[in-house]
Amino acid sequence: MITQQDPQSKQSPHPGLRHFEHAMGTVFSFDIHDPVTQQVGRALTDAVLWLHEVDAVFSTHRADSTINRLAHGETTLEECPDMVAEVLALCDVATRDTNGFFTATASGRLDPSGVVTGWAVEHASRMLYEAGARNTYIDAGGDLQLRGETAPGVAWRVGIAHPVYRDQLIAVVHGQDLAVATSGSAERSGHIIDPRTGLPASELLSATVAGARLAQADAFATAAFAMGDLARSWIASQDGYELLAVTADGETWRSAGFPA
Repeated sequence: MITQQDPQSKQSPHPGLRHFEHAMGTVFSFDIHDPVTQQVGRALTDAVLWLHEVDAVFSTHRADSTINRLAHGETTLEECPDMVAEVLALCDVATRDTNGFFTATASGRLDPSGVVTGWAVEHASRMLYEAGARNTYIDAGGDLQLRGETAPGVAWRVGIAHPVYRDQLIAVVHGQDLAVATSGSAERSGHIIDPRTGLPASELLSATVAGARLAQADAFATAAFAMGDLARSWIASQDGYELLAVTADGETWRSAGFPA
C-alpha cells in the first residue's frame, strides 16, 4: 500500500464503524464517521456485494468473467451488463485526456482495470452517501475516496508514504470530498509501459494524483507515471486534478495546487 492514514493526525473519537473486505484482488477498507442507522448498515452490505459483482464482471483473472469473454469474442458489448459500456467509455475519455498514456489494454488484451477499481469505489461511496452516511473513507488498496470530514470541522488527513522508504511520509494530503490515487513501482515493477518506447516506465518511482473522482485520479496517476517528467506540464491542463511525484533519483515535486 502506497497511501496510508496519517499517523500524526489527532482525530477525535467518532460514531460509526469500520469494515474490511477482500475483493477484486485487494483489500477494501470502509470507515464511516456517522451514526450507523439501519439504512446505513444495509447500504454498506449492498456496497460490499457491489464490489463482488464488479469483480465477477471485470476480473481479468477469471476465465468466466464478462470482460474476458468479451475480449475473446465469446460475447458482444450489447450482451454485456450496462456497466461494461460505462467503464469502457470512461477508459476512452481517460485515453483522450492523457494523450494515449492511459490505455484499456495490457499486452494487447482488453484490460480496463486502471479505471474499474476507482469507478467501483465511487459508486460504493455514493451508495453510502445516499443512505445518510455523509462522512466516509474508502481505501481500495491505497487508493482513496473521501467524503465529508473525519470529525466536525476536521478535514481528512492522509499520509503519502515514500515509494522506497515506506516508513517515511513525503506529504500529508488534507481535504474534504477528495480522491487520492497512487501508481508506482514499489508494489510491482515494470507493469506500467511508456507508449513512446514500449518499455516499462522508469523516470518516476511514484505518481500520486488528487482530485474529485477516484476513477479519473487512478487513470491519471497511471498515465503520469508513464509520462515521467512530461507529467509536469500535462497535469496543469487537467482542471481539478493535482500531482505529486517522486523521480527515479529521489527528487520530489508537486503541482501548484496539490492539497498538502
